[in-house]
Amino acid sequence: MRPYFSALIFIIFLSACAQYPSSVDTHFGAATRMAVEKQSVHHENFDEREQASSDAQSAKSAIDRYQKSFDQMPPSTNVFNIGVGSTTSTTPQ
Repeated sequence: MRPYFSALIFIIFLSACAQYPSSVDTHFGAATRMAVEKQSVHHENFDEREQASSDAQSAKSAIDRYQKSFDQMPPSTNVFNIGVGSTTSTTPQ
């Protein structure tokens, strides 16, 4: 009985490798490839007049605001209070 059972298990595992790809497997990644293709710039249809433009002053101020956002650390929170009550203390005085 034991050799038949192990042979049956072996055949089941071996049959999993012998199947042809399903329709899901043949189209695997197609949505990602299409999304990347739609976001890519096609050089044959490229028109310089359609480029978004930005002046140097607004670009510099955007970079300065971004870098300034790291000057002050965000306030730390007590992780032991997550999901318990409110964030403010309500102790009687």
